[in-house]
Amino acid sequence: MKQININNYKFLSSPPFGELEGTKTIDMSTKKVAGSEAVILSLLEEGVDTIFGYPGGAIMPVYDSLYDYGQKVKHVLTRHEQGAVHAAEGYAKVTGRAGVCFATSGPGATNLITGIADAMIDSIPLVCITGQVTSPLLGTDAFQESDVVGISMPVTKWNYQVTTPEEIPEAIAQAFYIAQSGRPGPVLLDITKDAQFGELDFEYKKCNKIRSYVPETPVDPFKVEEAAKLIDKSEKPMVLVGQGVIISNAEEEFKTFVEKAGLPVAWTLLGLSAFPTEHRLNVGMLGMHGNYGPNKLTNEADLIIAVGMRFDDRVTGKVSEYATNAKIIHIEIDPSEINKIVKADVPVLGDAKKVLSMLINNIKENYHESWLEEFRRCDVVEVEKVIEKDIQPTKEGLTMGEVVSMASEKSNHEAILVTDVGQQQMVASRYFKFKHSKSNVTSGGLGTMGYALPASMGAQLGAPDRTVVAVIGDGGFQMTIQELGTIWQNKLPVKIIILNNNFLGMVRQWQQLFFEKRYSFTELQNPDFITIAKGFGIDGHKVEKREGLEEGIQKMFAHEGPYLLEVVVEKEDNVFPMVPAGASVSDVILEP
Repeated sequence: MKQININNYKFLSSPPFGELEGTKTIDMSTKKVAGSEAVILSLLEEGVDTIFGYPGGAIMPVYDSLYDYGQKVKHVLTRHEQGAVHAAEGYAKVTGRAGVCFATSGPGATNLITGIADAMIDSIPLVCITGQVTSPLLGTDAFQESDVVGISMPVTKWNYQVTTPEEIPEAIAQAFYIAQSGRPGPVLLDITKDAQFGELDFEYKKCNKIRSYVPETPVDPFKVEEAAKLIDKSEKPMVLVGQGVIISNAEEEFKTFVEKAGLPVAWTLLGLSAFPTEHRLNVGMLGMHGNYGPNKLTNEADLIIAVGMRFDDRVTGKVSEYATNAKIIHIEIDPSEINKIVKADVPVLGDAKKVLSMLINNIKENYHESWLEEFRRCDVVEVEKVIEKDIQPTKEGLTMGEVVSMASEKSNHEAILVTDVGQQQMVASRYFKFKHSKSNVTSGGLGTMGYALPASMGAQLGAPDRTVVAVIGDGGFQMTIQELGTIWQNKLPVKIIILNNNFLGMVRQWQQLFFEKRYSFTELQNPDFITIAKGFGIDGHKVEKREGLEEGIQKMFAHEGPYLLEVVVEKEDNVFPMVPAGASVSDVILEP
């Protein structure tokens, strides 16, 4: 049975393929092709140049057709399907285009689910194509059969099961349109084996409209005017910049907007790199391990302007005590996010680039120097109590902060940062600096350990002329360690830094602070990472003392190919500031 699901959007009826609208870009109607070849031809029509995947029986016809198109599209054989989907995410994050991955039926398809869920919550466009058993065997518990459409329905923007070859071009056209339009997200097409073997007269029409699917609401000019009036009269405004600015390519409009109104800018984890780190209006990161100023002063602000962010619980802390003195302007493309967590006084629905362009023309020039000075006073406190201890420590052991800070400096703040999840993610987000957008690749909402190594592969392939630095904890690294083989086989010059404290660090920190140091099953007995890397043909070395750190980082960046630098850091090196779970953001603490 075919199933259709588009989360967060209302359909008046199931969108029939016959009502796709577009311009025909290829006509092969005089030549019959197999459904499997139609898959490849359709991807080429969408401009796909890289596919991540792992072959198997149910998708073998597609791989057989791919064999003839090796000069037109690059296929990256990962070592696990989860590696393929995370690599596709990394590719999508740095290019702004949909990442594509293949998997076979059954366990191959289910191994994609973690990455698909990650992409769904982080608004990453993916087109995932899975093979499926033949149509007559559907629902019979055939070998390597799983109901991947049913399984993936809650974590996809749209999914569909293709059972006839004629559906393939239209299904793929619709998949790309849905994945990349409006609020982006992952889609999944499950194609039965008989549909791959069957023949069709190939004709491709790119999709640019589907009946009842409205990915973007026209901007209401009256709401823009209402927002502008609030901005003009506010005395203590603060802008929260999220990933929506990056997705809509609105970085220049955003910069013009905040500079004209003199607005302090704080960023979410996924909004990192949307605004230059060194800009004078940048006041730091929001959230549980964000900077002291933007957290502490949230409840003193009289206006919060949220742009392309969803008020995640890690940003708001205790919602009933969040922004208690502020009016809220929420600029958001997805109507389901409006008033979901924080009630907006002025919701402005629409694409961030369009909304900001209109706001620029409606606001007055302004300055908020005395308000900005309050953030700078908070910075002085944070530098003394946290930052100096992190990046210029007096203790013997190395800290995560000094490693990340030096790596950023030695890359001239030009690199793409890919982080895993945990302490190293928070430290890297605080101390790695950015000059360019689309330079931060991380797992935000789902918090997926094992994300960084495969995502760094996709980032490197998506931005081959840029340096990619993957900062990973020793725990997360071992979850997808096999992807070293993919890096080696594809000669990807990823620079990998393992911050090794022999612990599941973030869990251990919570156990230390809130569970009386009862370190229950968080200590790791780690292997020799350098020897393992060399077994995969990847050079590297280990740094255990401060005097070897600078030389080690310089050696890593000077190396032409992939390189693994393991740095042994303090076992009880904690991440501060910290907003305790369930507390108000103004209750942020700077030390234990």
